[in-house]
Amino acid sequence: MTFFARIVRGGGGAVLRNNNFRVNNTFVTSVRHYAAETSASNNLKLSFALPHQTIYKSIEVQQVNISASSGDMGILANHVPSIEQLKPGIIEITENPNSTKKYFVSGGFAVMNNNSSLDINAVEAFPLNDFSIENIRTNLAEAQRIVASNMSEEEKNIARVEIDVYEALQSAIGKSS
Repeated sequence: MTFFARIVRGGGGAVLRNNNFRVNNTFVTSVRHYAAETSASNNLKLSFALPHQTIYKSIEVQQVNISASSGDMGILANHVPSIEQLKPGIIEITENPNSTKKYFVSGGFAVMNNNSSLDINAVEAFPLNDFSIENIRTNLAEAQRIVASNMSEEEKNIARVEIDVYEALQSAIGKSS
């Protein structure tokens, strides 16, 4: 099922109330429908790209789990169309019952389309098993040291972003162990 808007004739003015809003003297009511469970023949088409590399190009998968700013979510075929900002975290791709791949992304966007296709554009993405927990802890401690030091505000702000990413990465690796 998909998101659709039903138009109901109404009076003037710009009003937003209970998922209703007025455009050019016409009330628009948004209605959401939720995805039904996917079947084996009804897979999600995934495109997952970085600025320098395409990881998946319209490949059928069963499910994709993302870490979005609105919360963690699992996406199946026929999912409600949406645009989600990705936060630093894991993208878990279930290709089939026997194959799951995990990537750590630093941020980006995921766009779920009404034709059961999902487009993920990330700034950076790396296979989760490429990371060393010891290196993450060392780099996290260094970034925390910079924030607590007498360095410039610019250097401290950069270190704060690094802390967010390292903490998310440390959490992701801890959950996958």
